[in-house]
Amino acid sequence: MKLVCFRVRGEVRHGVLRDGVIHEIATDPEDRQAVSRILAAPNTAQETDRAFDPAEVTFLPPIPAPGKIFCVATNFREPANAGKPLPEHPLLFTRFADSLVGHDQPLRKPDESQCYDFEGELAAVIGRPGFCIPRDRAQDHIAGYACFNDGSVRDWQKHSTQFTPGKNFLASGSFGPALVTPDEFGDFGTLRLETRVNGEVMQSISMAAMIFDVAWLVAYISTFAPLAPGDVIITGTPSGFGSSRKPQCFLAPGDVVEVEISGLGLLRNRVEAAKNFVTENNFENSCHRQIIAV
Repeated sequence: MKLVCFRVRGEVRHGVLRDGVIHEIATDPEDRQAVSRILAAPNTAQETDRAFDPAEVTFLPPIPAPGKIFCVATNFREPANAGKPLPEHPLLFTRFADSLVGHDQPLRKPDESQCYDFEGELAAVIGRPGFCIPRDRAQDHIAGYACFNDGSVRDWQKHSTQFTPGKNFLASGSFGPALVTPDEFGDFGTLRLETRVNGEVMQSISMAAMIFDVAWLVAYISTFAPLAPGDVIITGTPSGFGSSRKPQCFLAPGDVVEVEISGLGLLRNRVEAAKNFVTENNFENSCHRQIIAV
């Protein structure tokens, strides 16, 4: 099942993307408990008789307002790192909901920096709550997976040892297009991530190359933070992002970033200059609708 969140005719709705059509789910997006029940058991979602062409809707992140977003850095075994000791623990940081947009929505390049970067990643979404979850039970707590672009403002990220400023600029990252349940694809280890900028492949790697797999991360994070339905774990990016290249390659207005993971779909976003982005008032209204959606 591919679960989506979208806005149509001023309403925020949830739906199932099937055969190129969005079938609306009969639930109130403002009802947190109802949405939590869907995440815990997606196959129980009841569809209405309303259906939409994806071209007619505005995609929101599949989880528009997660309670927690945990991101991981340095999480792939790669030839470039051969001979280096593997980390014993993941480097974790957090993102906020309003730093993210949905599929086919513009990314906002901030005026404050010329070092706006891309990072294609895999997102895992929690479906069942848990605390101190054993690794061998972690998959029972996953609702599904999605593509993610951990858009990063590198100079602000490096103002100190803490990543928070560079990872949370308004509308700098993206998430979607859909939350894909595990039964939709085969062996997780066969999934492959590819990031393209203006059609050029910049990142490409198998999910099997992760140092800390999803189950390990769920067990580790839930040891200190109870995980709730809708919480998101972003599992890290491989080399090839802009600041790792020689010469460096940062994003500019007009660039199109695509993150594709086999079996999960394609997340596409165009970069816009801050001055061309939505007005502050419109964004406040848009953000409010997203925040109350889950």
